[in-house]
Amino acid sequence: MMNFDLPSRRLLEEQAAWLAPARARLLRRANIARRRRVLDLACAGGVVAEELVRRSGGEVVGLDRNQQALTDRPRQFQGATVVRGDAERLPFAEGTFDLVFCQFALMWLDASAAAREIRRVLAPGGALVALEPDYGGMIEQPPEIAVGELWRAALERAGADPCVGRKLPAVLAAAGFEVRVDLLDRLEPPSPLRFDLLGELPLIEAERAALDRARRADASLGKGPRVAHLPMFLVAAEVPRSR
Repeated sequence: MMNFDLPSRRLLEEQAAWLAPARARLLRRANIARRRRVLDLACAGGVVAEELVRRSGGEVVGLDRNQQALTDRPRQFQGATVVRGDAERLPFAEGTFDLVFCQFALMWLDASAAAREIRRVLAPGGALVALEPDYGGMIEQPPEIAVGELWRAALERAGADPCVGRKLPAVLAAAGFEVRVDLLDRLEPPSPLRFDLLGELPLIEAERAALDRARRADASLGKGPRVAHLPMFLVAAEVPRSR
């Protein structure tokens, strides 16, 4: 369970923009244009809600347990309905939706409980589209800019599972989904905002000092080459049509 405030709007939007091409592919694969009831799970201020409204063929519902996420930017939810609720105890009847979408969400939940609830509220033939990270597989070079250990420690301290990505195939299969999983295959120049996002997590003093050193080392590289790759698991899972 998340026990710190939402990341800043700027960081949420950059995160959403980074994943936009992969998200578009997954939503096309899930035939979003034909879906009549879409749930944006843990919608985090609606950074993807507008896209779901535009691409879907029906109603979009944004759900988050954080009231601030639902009310701060009402224009982000234009065309959608917002509901405050718990993703592990969804306030919807069985078979309500035919598509559930989430990104960077299952890592903050009991993934098994959330998977069972998602399956419950999906109609037969319904789909889950999820984009979730695995901080245990981060690739960083040169070593002076590496902050993977800081990410893992801080996320665990905040109540997240930093390695949730690798667990999802088994978790979703156990919940009764037919699962297809891909990995994000694009390697792009890392954003300096990654340090800002890490800095918003609960770090102890020694970790903040290590973060500052990594930030300075990154700045000293100027436009020189560096790698900071976070593996992303791209999930398209479906509820069998016969239960």
